[in-house]
Amino acid sequence: MSIAGAGPIQDDTPAKTAYDVPPVTRAFALLRYIAEGHRCRNMSRAASELSINRTTLIRLLHTLEREKMIEQDAQGGGYILSFGVLELASHLLASRDIVRVSRPLLSRLAAETGLSAHLGVLSGTDVIILARETPDVQLVSNIREGSRLPAHATVMGRMILSHMPRENVQALLEGHDFPAITDQTPTTMDSLFSQLRQDREAGLAWSVAFFEEGIGSCAGVVLGMDGRPLAAISVSGAQSAFDAGSDKHEAIAQGVRQTAERLSAIMGYTAAGELAG
Repeated sequence: MSIAGAGPIQDDTPAKTAYDVPPVTRAFALLRYIAEGHRCRNMSRAASELSINRTTLIRLLHTLEREKMIEQDAQGGGYILSFGVLELASHLLASRDIVRVSRPLLSRLAAETGLSAHLGVLSGTDVIILARETPDVQLVSNIREGSRLPAHATVMGRMILSHMPRENVQALLEGHDFPAITDQTPTTMDSLFSQLRQDREAGLAWSVAFFEEGIGSCAGVVLGMDGRPLAAISVSGAQSAFDAGSDKHEAIAQGVRQTAERLSAIMGYTAAGELAG
C-alpha cells in the first residue's frame, strides 16, 4: 500500500492466518494511518488509500472515537489519536517498569524475611508471576516466574481483586467455576466476596496451606497513580512462619506492607488518588 505524498509503506506486518479477524486488522490499519498524520478529512481518499470501502471507514472512525482511541481535531478538522491510546501505552510501560523497579525491593524483602518474594499481575482470572527473588535458603514453594495461578485461590489474586470495584470482579468471574485447590478455597461468588472483604479490611491477604500443603504466604497490593491495583507482592515459605502466633508473623506483615507501599509510591500512587472500591 502507498500513501500519496509519503512514498511506499514498508509492509512488515505478519502474514495473514486463518485466525485473523479482518475488522480488527482494518481498525489497526486505520489507527496507524491516523498516527502517521493523516486526518481522514477526505473520506473517499482515505478509504482508497486504506483499501476499504467508505462505509466501513465511517463505521470504524465512529467506533474508535467512541472507544476514545481517536478524537476529532478541533484545529483543522478530521481525526487525531486520543488519550485512550496513551492510556494503553501507559499500562504497557507500567507493566514493564514495575518488574524492573520491583526486583531490588523483592530481593531485600526476601533477604529480610528469609522467604521467597514474588510480584504478580492479574491476567483474566489468573495471576501471572512476573518476578521472583529468593533468599539463600532451601526453597519450599513451587512458584516460578511465568507461573499462572488462579486469582480466587491465591493471596496475590485476592489482594488485587479486593481492591477492584465489586461489579468489575463480578463481570470478570461471571460463569467462573471456582475450582477448589484446597478445602479453604472460596468456591462461590458469595464466599469469595466474604474473603475479599476480610482481606481488604486487614490490608494483607494471608494463606496457611490455602494453596500448597505445608506452605504459607502473605500478599499486599500495589496501587497505581489512579488508585487502581497494578499488581501484588507476596512472600511464601514454610507454613509454620505464617501461623498467627509465630515469631515471624509480625515481621512478615510489616515487610510485605512496607514493600507494597514503597512500590506503589514508586508507581505514582498517592492516597488522595485512591478510587472507591
